[in-house]
Amino acid sequence: MKKIMITAIFAFATLAIQAQVKTPQPSPSAKIEQLVGLTNVEVDYSRPSIKGRTVFGELVPFGKIWRTGANANTTISFSEDVIISGKKLEKGKYALYTFPKADSWDIILYKDTDNWGVPQNWDESKVAVRATVKPESLNRKVETFTIGINNLDNDYGFLEMMWEKTIVALKFEVPTQKTAMESIDKTLAGPKAEDYFSSAQYLYQSNGDLNKALTWANKSIEMKKDKDVPYWFYRLKSLIQAKKGDKAGAIETAKLSLAGAEKDKNMDYVKMNKDSIAEWSKK
Repeated sequence: MKKIMITAIFAFATLAIQAQVKTPQPSPSAKIEQLVGLTNVEVDYSRPSIKGRTVFGELVPFGKIWRTGANANTTISFSEDVIISGKKLEKGKYALYTFPKADSWDIILYKDTDNWGVPQNWDESKVAVRATVKPESLNRKVETFTIGINNLDNDYGFLEMMWEKTIVALKFEVPTQKTAMESIDKTLAGPKAEDYFSSAQYLYQSNGDLNKALTWANKSIEMKKDKDVPYWFYRLKSLIQAKKGDKAGAIETAKLSLAGAEKDKNMDYVKMNKDSIAEWSKK
């Protein structure tokens, strides 16, 4: 009986540990992902609700920095450099803060993103961008704090923040034409040495056309001739040659890979090349 009781207590304790109470968050988290032109913009934030309170001027005082949401930092990230209020903002992730006033808001992008709310020691040198915008009145009440990326164009978008009957919108410009032209120029310029290397590697590993693999391996090496040819390029070529039955050629190429690996002190490649040369040298 005592053994049964102990077993029952242990089972109950295990269930109690495993059980987790689930309740709704007072300020649920949200994530926005939006492509603006060719720039990916992401916002992570938590969404407090009014719940019968007066927001601006009371819950969110005028003349003080606001965390702009709830809980951990509200963050915004850009995949490309953007322009805000005529200032260049480098691509990356930033904390979003605001400084609401009755007739204007300062919107601040801050370099530190791991604060819980406003930093205890505000560092003005970490302000990446500060822009001033005019708040506008809505003809309806927005119960839950809402951030959106709206009014999109190929060259710009607006970061909008809405709560109670107030909306503020920050315009940001994206480098769509620059990004598109770089992509076009890169594509029209043709494949790079690394592209030929990867293609040759695929054919070798998948038992594909070894003649084509060797052609592409040679092309990758040829395109690197004005610089130091990576020793792994030579390593791949030697493996293709050996697989094709050209052991003499494979040994000569492996020696080039070995020299590069020894220069770079990559002992793994040194061993692989020495082992291969020894194997391919057998009669």
